[in-house]
Amino acid sequence: MKKVLFLALAAASFSFTACESKKEEAVEQQAENVEAAGEAKADAMEDKADAVRDSADAKSDAMENAADKMAPAGATETTTTTTEVKK
Repeated sequence: MKKVLFLALAAASFSFTACESKKEEAVEQQAENVEAAGEAKADAMEDKADAVRDSADAKSDAMENAADKMAPAGATETTTTTTEVKK
């Protein structure tokens, strides 16, 4: 009788352990899904930030190039011939 009772108790405890294990696995899977979704969102935000940074760099480069082509403030335009340069 003690053996039967012990085996029944052992079987019941294993079944509870198995059920809890499945619940634990399900919760862990949900946690992994949340983590993966967060990583994907962070990656998308980083890509967006890179695009904004690249756009700002391109715009500032264009502005600097335009500024380089401008005559200095207060300067008058004069042309120098090659003969004048040789003197």
